[in-house]
Amino acid sequence: MPQETPTPSARQTELLEAAYAYALAHGLSDLSLRPLAEAIGSSPRVLLFLFGSKDGLVRALLARARADEVTLLDRARRPDAPVGLGPAVERVWAWLAAPEHRPLLRLWAEAYARSLVEPDGAWAGFARATVDDWLTALAACQPPSERDGEQGAARRTLALAVLRGALLDLLATDDAPRVTAAVDHQLALLRTA
Repeated sequence: MPQETPTPSARQTELLEAAYAYALAHGLSDLSLRPLAEAIGSSPRVLLFLFGSKDGLVRALLARARADEVTLLDRARRPDAPVGLGPAVERVWAWLAAPEHRPLLRLWAEAYARSLVEPDGAWAGFARATVDDWLTALAACQPPSERDGEQGAARRTLALAVLRGALLDLLATDDAPRVTAAVDHQLALLRTA
């Protein structure tokens, strides 16, 4: 019988949200419990009690970041009908390129990279899970006739590659006009294919 995850307490939820805000501002690479606890009005002992370990807290923060990412992806599709891959990529890119989303996207990039070079521990599976999240969301935007074939899978994989590459370029350079022009160029090719 699968073990049920207990419902988090109000205090655990409150501290997770505060720790998430801290991680958005400071990243996770050099996360230390003592400064984090002080910044969010707690203690390292309470954080360890509530999250089990530092890795448990990092896993909870990564799950929280993925929840935001999935919410973003859900906005790209309409519940009544597939919008098509081009319009979905356009909507997702508009959200990704907005300056107010950079803290979340930097946190995502950090977690994605750490998951690739440290495949065990708190980061385990994060990169793969986000790829699956994005491909699932993009597939839902494709009409069934396109979605269900090899070419549909290749088209959404290419769209994801363009979005992820453009996002990394944007985070590195902050040159939104140039990167958006490249995404727009790819969208034009996607629409004519």
